[in-house]
Amino acid sequence: MLFLVLAVIVILGAGSAVALVATSGDGSSDKKSPSESDSTTGGLPTPSLSIPSELPSELPSLPTNVPTDLDSFLPSLAGDDVPYYMLQTGDCFNIDDTKPGQAAKRSCRAAHDAEVVKVAELEGTYTTDAALKKAASVLCAKTLDTKAAKQPAGTVRGTLVQYPDPTGFKLGIDKVACSLAADVGAGKRKLTKPLT
Repeated sequence: MLFLVLAVIVILGAGSAVALVATSGDGSSDKKSPSESDSTTGGLPTPSLSIPSELPSELPSLPTNVPTDLDSFLPSLAGDDVPYYMLQTGDCFNIDDTKPGQAAKRSCRAAHDAEVVKVAELEGTYTTDAALKKAASVLCAKTLDTKAAKQPAGTVRGTLVQYPDPTGFKLGIDKVACSLAADVGAGKRKLTKPLT
């Protein structure tokens, strides 16, 4: 009988040791990690919603033949040529009679043909070039006269009014560039500094 009692004590002691190991190694009781499940649904895995704590040791390398200037992907006009309707007040430019509607932007401190003194917008309905020209001239007249009168004698010898043709106007181009020029047409005289 003593043998039986000792066997029961050993079995109970072993059961207690197993129970202590199964609960927790840090002395806490019945605390479960977020990934443990209370259900006994046959051991289906429960998704873990944790964020990785380490970054990969090697990042992928970028190609070495990528161009650094994105402008090379965009089509460009020759040199500094822009359509006249992209000019702004204070822009200086050269005129090329072979490229109507274009302006070659220049520094106002370097030799240039003209300077924009006003940008206006056409309003109304115009179907002919003559009607557009007349409306554009009216928009520019007062500003050009006033600004020309303020320039030193012999500086400005002409005006330039750039406006859309009927097709461009129908497409929505409504800008008019009003400019003072050193010498319209001949192109021998140049402006060499900003207008006052």
